[in-house]
Amino acid sequence: MYYSNKGSNKFLAEKISESLSCDIEEIKPRINIFLLFLMNIHLGIRPLKHNIKEYERVILCGPIWMGKFIPPLRSFIRKYNTKINQLIFVSCCGSTYVKKDEKFGHGLVFKEVEKMLNGKCVFCQAFPVGLVLPDDQKEDPEAFMKTHLKDENFKGEIQERFTEFLGKLTETERN
Repeated sequence: MYYSNKGSNKFLAEKISESLSCDIEEIKPRINIFLLFLMNIHLGIRPLKHNIKEYERVILCGPIWMGKFIPPLRSFIRKYNTKINQLIFVSCCGSTYVKKDEKFGHGLVFKEVEKMLNGKCVFCQAFPVGLVLPDDQKEDPEAFMKTHLKDENFKGEIQERFTEFLGKLTETERN
């Protein structure tokens, strides 16, 4: 399951689906207005085609905006929480591993997701977009905003982290 505004999380979800040969479905807000999301106003999501309860595990992929768990993803968990057996949350985000626990970091969102799912969240994984930037652009906010995951830049450290992520998925599946 994924939600993507600019395409990086769609790319990541498709990469996961392709690697695992699993189903994929986009989460579609009833109304997709970015400004409303920033104000934390959301009118829910459209019904899914897949029956979540039929899956042992769900991988939820979506962005984190300014350290916030965005409304379409929050609505997905609220709507399907009782049908989710296990969830793995994955995000292509702007925060770095070093700053993950700061105000705009992904670590705070990961804690929120784990709390919302009350033990059903197996683990969370961040893929900071900075991993695909040249060293001289890693601290440049404009470069962050303009960079999107794609085949041409999905190499090096981000590819290594993705391979580790797939290994972790396999490991948790056996346990």
